[in-house]
Amino acid sequence: MKMTFIPIILSFILTGCSSLTLKPGDFAWPIESVLSIDDQGNVQTRLYSFSFNVKELLFAETQDSVHVSKVSLRMIRDVKGFYFITASKFKNVYVFEQTEGGLKLNNKILVAPDGLNEPFFNQQVPFIQLVNGQNQALLLTKDGVFEGEKK
Repeated sequence: MKMTFIPIILSFILTGCSSLTLKPGDFAWPIESVLSIDDQGNVQTRLYSFSFNVKELLFAETQDSVHVSKVSLRMIRDVKGFYFITASKFKNVYVFEQTEGGLKLNNKILVAPDGLNEPFFNQQVPFIQLVNGQNQALLLTKDGVFEGEKK
């Protein structure tokens, strides 16, 4: 009689040890957020209840983390949950992933050696489209600029 309970108990224990994964998930934001930076280098969006400090990012891109309140960041999130961030005069799009208590740089994509003029993002699943004024739009992934099918 006792032997019949052992497999049942073991199945409960093993089930409790497995990791829980909720799939599929779509983490995309339908439109970009334009985030103003305060004097302390913080950005915040109430729409997604989201805030973080960007002084290190601004210093990495412009070598200036003092004059931060004049910059408006453009940010969007793709379907896999990666955050794409850029701004006017930036040469790069920064791709971040969420980590405990913050965002961690996943990739830095050079998109405009002379700096962006009027950038904005669009959601073009599975890509993020970067539009820069009159220049040709770029399709981005977390790994870089999508070049299309190689021939």
